[in-house]
Amino acid sequence: MNNRKVKVHQGGGVFEHTEWKNLRVGNIVKVEKDKFFPSDIVLLSSSYEDAVCYVETMNLDGETNLKLKQALEVTSSLNEDEGLKDFQAIIRCEDPNANLYSFVGSMELEEQQHSLSPQQLLLRDSKLRNTDYIYGVVIFTGHDTKVIQNSTDPPSKRSQIERKMDKIIYFLFGVLFVMAFVGSVYFGIVTKDDLEGGHKRWYLRPERADIFFDPDRAPIAAIYHFLTAMLLYSYLIPISLYVSIEIVKVLQSIFINQDIHMYHEETDKPAHARTSNLNEELGQVDTVLSDKTGTLTCNSMEFIKCSVAGIPYGHGFTEVEKAMAKRTGSPLLVNGEEYVEDPKDRNKKSSIKGFNFDDERIMNGNWVNQPHSNVIQKFFRLLAICHTVIPDVDEDTSKVFYEAESPDEAAFVIAAREVGFEFFKRTQTSVSVNELDPVSGKRVERTYKLLNVLEFNSTRKRMSVIVRDEDGKLLLLSKGADSVMFERLSNNGREYEVETREHIHEYADAGLRTLILAYRELSEEEYEVFNEKFSEAKNSVSADRDALIDEATEEVEKDLILLGATAVEDKLQQGVPECIDKLAQAGIKIWVLTGDQMETAINIGYACSLLRQGMKQIIINLEKPEITALEKTGEKDAIAKASKESVLQQITERKAEVSTESSEAFALIIDGKSLAYALEEDVKKLFLGLAIGCASVICCRSSPKQKALVTRLVKEGTQKTALAIGDGANDVGMLQEADIGIGISGVEGMQAVMSSDIAIAQFRFLERLLLVHGHWCYRRISSMICYFFYKNVTFGFTVFLYEAYASFSGQPAYNDWFLSLYNVFFTSLPVLAMGVFDQDVSARFCLKFPLLYQEGVQNVLFSWRRIIAWIINGLCSAIIIFFFCKRALNPQAFSKDGKIAEFQIFGATMYTCVVWVVNCQMALAISYFTLIQHIVIWGGIALWYLFLLAYGAMPPSISTTAYKVFVESLAPTPSFYIVTLFVVISTLIPYFVFNTIQMRFFPMYHGMIQWIRYEGRADDPEYCHMVRQRSIRPITVGFTARSLARTNPLNSSARTNPSNNRIPDHR
Repeated sequence: MNNRKVKVHQGGGVFEHTEWKNLRVGNIVKVEKDKFFPSDIVLLSSSYEDAVCYVETMNLDGETNLKLKQALEVTSSLNEDEGLKDFQAIIRCEDPNANLYSFVGSMELEEQQHSLSPQQLLLRDSKLRNTDYIYGVVIFTGHDTKVIQNSTDPPSKRSQIERKMDKIIYFLFGVLFVMAFVGSVYFGIVTKDDLEGGHKRWYLRPERADIFFDPDRAPIAAIYHFLTAMLLYSYLIPISLYVSIEIVKVLQSIFINQDIHMYHEETDKPAHARTSNLNEELGQVDTVLSDKTGTLTCNSMEFIKCSVAGIPYGHGFTEVEKAMAKRTGSPLLVNGEEYVEDPKDRNKKSSIKGFNFDDERIMNGNWVNQPHSNVIQKFFRLLAICHTVIPDVDEDTSKVFYEAESPDEAAFVIAAREVGFEFFKRTQTSVSVNELDPVSGKRVERTYKLLNVLEFNSTRKRMSVIVRDEDGKLLLLSKGADSVMFERLSNNGREYEVETREHIHEYADAGLRTLILAYRELSEEEYEVFNEKFSEAKNSVSADRDALIDEATEEVEKDLILLGATAVEDKLQQGVPECIDKLAQAGIKIWVLTGDQMETAINIGYACSLLRQGMKQIIINLEKPEITALEKTGEKDAIAKASKESVLQQITERKAEVSTESSEAFALIIDGKSLAYALEEDVKKLFLGLAIGCASVICCRSSPKQKALVTRLVKEGTQKTALAIGDGANDVGMLQEADIGIGISGVEGMQAVMSSDIAIAQFRFLERLLLVHGHWCYRRISSMICYFFYKNVTFGFTVFLYEAYASFSGQPAYNDWFLSLYNVFFTSLPVLAMGVFDQDVSARFCLKFPLLYQEGVQNVLFSWRRIIAWIINGLCSAIIIFFFCKRALNPQAFSKDGKIAEFQIFGATMYTCVVWVVNCQMALAISYFTLIQHIVIWGGIALWYLFLLAYGAMPPSISTTAYKVFVESLAPTPSFYIVTLFVVISTLIPYFVFNTIQMRFFPMYHGMIQWIRYEGRADDPEYCHMVRQRSIRPITVGFTARSLARTNPLNSSARTNPSNNRIPDHR
């Protein structure tokens, strides 16, 4: 990348190509269309007269919409190479930092200071679009650029199973050490006894032995034996397990990526597992923490209602309103008549994206006949002027398209256009609108001189512009949140305040996002004072620059006159209520963390069945009279102390209430101010205890940092797997803090996706990701690891038992190549096939019986009990194989010519039994056979015979003890086949009997579902309904639980007594 070239000014107006890596701060560069910026650059001018350029920042934040950048007016004339030959300026700016969206600096040109803002900053790795060229000055290079400053390593995440697997490895290493130590001590004692006891092991010739068997140096011999034993028994430790798991996880990730049921056709985006580390963790999620906007909702804003001059306009109904009407049983009214929804219109989309407004009083120019037409004119004119949207006129059709930084902005400008106020042109200093003149009834073009833009941020919660109209009037146009706008109204500007407040509450109840619109006229003197102070603040490069700007804006954004309020709808994504219902039935707790108002969040909760009628709502906020009284005094310490005490008291009282009412469903709703105190060190455990006892939790007005802190609290406080899902840059902290971060590739760009572990296109795909792929991956990885330990323990303990039988002499039971290839060829492929293809139940049954997911949450398939059981199974298999082979091959005639079974024959026979046993054990453990599994299981056994044949045919110097052992000793001897068959059957009988008894009389939940499928009752609705009742509990959310709560109590005997449907409770 750093070898790319860019044109650099060499002096005298001459530009030459230079590699990126040779750029220096202060270089003037010329970047051409569709090229990347080589460093962080301050824009000087462009090919456009007003020195604007269009930038694509997809590499930085994933957003595809173009950003408008504009140079300072004083440098805008430098639009040719020659014009730069005498250019000199001094730039002072902030130190290198990681903040992509802020920049503080100033340019000194001709002894005058000009402030620099993010509007003049072009970041490395963004691309120049729709602009022929730009000139700019390099300010940050290499590691100082903002994109490199942001390129920190993502947090390392490991699954619970992997961490537990490490502990098992340590345990087995301890067993290995003990085995080697005990054997070595025994070996040392016996070796010493060889001298004192008259050569008990005369065949070792101890009187002439080297150090390994020298009775005179028995302690040294024991130490050497310990080292030998550590190497010999090392096959007990499944080193290849880690490699096998990585291969399996990569293949599982490919299956997730290729799942057609998680492909979103509209956006052409499939699921994308960005890491394979956490596949099995998807099957163990206890709590889902979700963003609302863009995650549960579409983040595709539609202008649907407005309140102007205290009169509500717009006849449309939101999904939330329809859900509320259904919940309360009250009809929806339009012009006094009951509204009846046409089923054909249910999925019908508005013909104009971002606009779903319907009111004949406003549309088609009818607003001019309204009693407050002058207010309506100012209202929509404000929407057409107060924004940062970029217009793009199609030359062929003359239609205007808009590039907006947020869906809200686009919806406002589109609404203004549809009513008759079409914004069509923007320059550095002006905004042009084609609007309807109410006097003449004709459309006229009006240009407003743009003097200042007071930008929106999360602290200000408002945006304003100062413009001069064609009559010379100075106007401040402002829009913002009700929490900051009402307090800035003048006494004579509150004429419609009461009605507007009522309408805002109604809109919030309907799940709509609202903004207040207001304006004021400025005098020339007032503007001059403000502009001087504002310019001085913008030119400041000190740390308190933002504070100085806020102070300047505070003085002008006051005494406003209220015009009205907008209401835009962010619709629920398709399938969200159904997905939440399934996750709730699976026993997964769902928390919603949103920046929206409490009323909006509550009503969205009802619409998506996160809340239901009859649920007791626990609302924790600071809207108390005593807190309000203190806030008027402005004493921050007293306010903080009283607020914390209030939150603590509310949490304590509510926690006691939840504890006593165990059968009732509670919903916890807390606002951002209260949450700040609830997350303090001495309160957060109480808060978590209250939240865990509730069926659903909604945190309103949450900041990005609070989202991350709540996620950390849930993850560390519950010690269970927490999954976070979001779609915006404000969700990145939450995604990185969670055990699993799911990014939704939505309207807000790709920052959440780039910080996530797995990316999906829609929230509804979370259902299949967890209940199907999560369950399968958890089961496959758990079974695979248990089986891996089983086969290694079986093999390793036959080596140990042979060692013990051979007086711990260090003689291996098997040929060296037999030892080396056991985990590589003869037993490796079946376990890989199990990890990739095995299914206990099909995807359809995973979704039909969501409680199956609890096997992963409770970790029943990888509990210590199950792991130890598999290890004991391996130990028993090793004992049966060794002693049956030893007894069957006891020194006696092995073949018809009278040869006895020597140690190489004994080792090959025992190895054959081990290969058969572990592969047949795999066949018994698998629930879902495919052709691949048949090939690898029986192929592994066949491969052993082929290897034995080929290896034994090699010269004795290579094949050593395996030389023709199969052809001359094993193959012609019937007892070899009889012993193999007898040993394999005897070894597998205990597992088969145990599995049969458990499956028939004590089935786990997946076993019960397998019985349903086997007995052909999968399509019996009554029987399946009875089985599913185990997943519905008093504290469950979702429309299924809501329906049952309405028809009959949730704590009936059919649901609380597991014996009714023979499903054991593993909780």
